[in-house]
Amino acid sequence: MAKYTLKVNGKTFKVDVDSATPLLWVLRDHLHLPGTKYGCGMALCGACTVHLNGAATRSCVTPVSSVGKSEITTIEGLSEQGDHPVQKAWLEHDVAQCGYCQSGQIMSAAALLKTTPNPTDEEIETFMSGNICRCGTYLRIKEAIKTASGQ
Repeated sequence: MAKYTLKVNGKTFKVDVDSATPLLWVLRDHLHLPGTKYGCGMALCGACTVHLNGAATRSCVTPVSSVGKSEITTIEGLSEQGDHPVQKAWLEHDVAQCGYCQSGQIMSAAALLKTTPNPTDEEIETFMSGNICRCGTYLRIKEAIKTASGQ
């Protein structure tokens, strides 16, 4: 076991966990932030997406020992009021069906818009291709991202 100091959603937390523990389980089990979901455990579905220093990162395969002093943002920290442009667009376009993948989808979309404020359809499709929605709401996801970007 090792002690780690993590910066999550603007707050500092100390955890004592094995160095190989995936960030996902530290967030969910030790910090009680359940918004980040477990999907596949192999970084293939995107349900576990969080931001590390603003970059979309799959927390299920990111060992806590690799985080260092990175700023971690989870869906709970994206906007305290739920009024991030992506969150608002998600509601406007009624994107969610079952909702399981939505926190990962939203975190990926927010990271995309941070680096590419006015993405093309192709840029959206390419960036979001690592996020799987079993309900198939991909067209609404793309439209919500365009709305959040102001297009």
